[in-house]
Amino acid sequence: MALKCGIVGLPNVGKSTLFNCLSNTKAQSANFPFCTIEPNVGVITVPDERLTRLVEMCNPRSVVPATVEIVDIAGLVKGASRGEGLGNKFLANIRETDAILHVLRCFDDDNVTHVDGSVDPVRDKEIIDYELQLKDLETIESRISKTQKAAQTGGDKIAKMQYEVLRRYKEALDAGRPARSVKLDTPDEIRYSRELFLLTAKPVLYVCNVDDASAATGNAYVEAVRQAIADEGASLMVVAAQTESEIAELDTYEERKEFLAEIGLEESGVARLIRAAYALLDLQTYFTAGPDEVRAWTFRRGTKAPQAAGIIHTDFEKGFIRAEVIKYDDYVTLGGEGPVRDAGKMGVEGKDYVVQDGDIMHFRFNV
Repeated sequence: MALKCGIVGLPNVGKSTLFNCLSNTKAQSANFPFCTIEPNVGVITVPDERLTRLVEMCNPRSVVPATVEIVDIAGLVKGASRGEGLGNKFLANIRETDAILHVLRCFDDDNVTHVDGSVDPVRDKEIIDYELQLKDLETIESRISKTQKAAQTGGDKIAKMQYEVLRRYKEALDAGRPARSVKLDTPDEIRYSRELFLLTAKPVLYVCNVDDASAATGNAYVEAVRQAIADEGASLMVVAAQTESEIAELDTYEERKEFLAEIGLEESGVARLIRAAYALLDLQTYFTAGPDEVRAWTFRRGTKAPQAAGIIHTDFEKGFIRAEVIKYDDYVTLGGEGPVRDAGKMGVEGKDYVVQDGDIMHFRFNV
């Protein structure tokens, strides 16, 4: 399931440093604008303690974790929506992603130049928001001019629905609000909104890049961002990218744990960020577990059993008969598949079963 999160931000806010930590590939992290021109793509393992526990219990010959794709996109500057800097390329790269990790500089450091000369994460956020909103407004206005006449003169119900969606988006964008702040009511409206591919409709996680001292508690810059995004339906997390890059250089798990304890953290910001990116894409995990392989399978929240089976192989979906489902907690508490069967805790589910995060599954099919 090739869903991508794009890392965006102004030049020199710590995007490439963060990307390096996430993917352990060294994107050229130089201190000048546009050091990331071609987007760097990393396929990143999603940390999951449940997978670790299943591996301990099954002792399999192979292990396959869940992954998520992260794309490091070139830094944007004012005027991008008109093609300035690397504007057109930047906007095209964002359009290809499914969610956005928006990195904001929330630290002072005279050795790292800021493209606008001073540190102000709220202003930085608004620069990128403005460019994305301008591009969306272009899209909306060109669609409205085509839809308005059919909606207002004839009895075309679809055109009326489309015009109403476009009108609400235009109203929000004109007021400086992102498209994702618009609440759509019906499945038809939601389906149509996806066809518009609006940049500001994508889910966003604001990543506040702070100094070492603020890694655990945040700082005044972070609080300013928190207030600025209060009404826009986005999440926020705090990461110290430079600290994370130092953690990534440590050789052993024990050394990393010790380092984290010293700065008041239980786990690395990178691990939290990967899980947050996974959740932002609305992804969940089910498992297959046995002596040959323990594997995490990625699915979209709300997926039904036949479609979840099809992720393994299309034949599983075509010939789906039923799913045998064990809840993760039952599997761990009772000690594996055999004891779960003996206790009568294995569920047998049909084609309408909505797969839950953490389910351990066997599919029965016939082709």
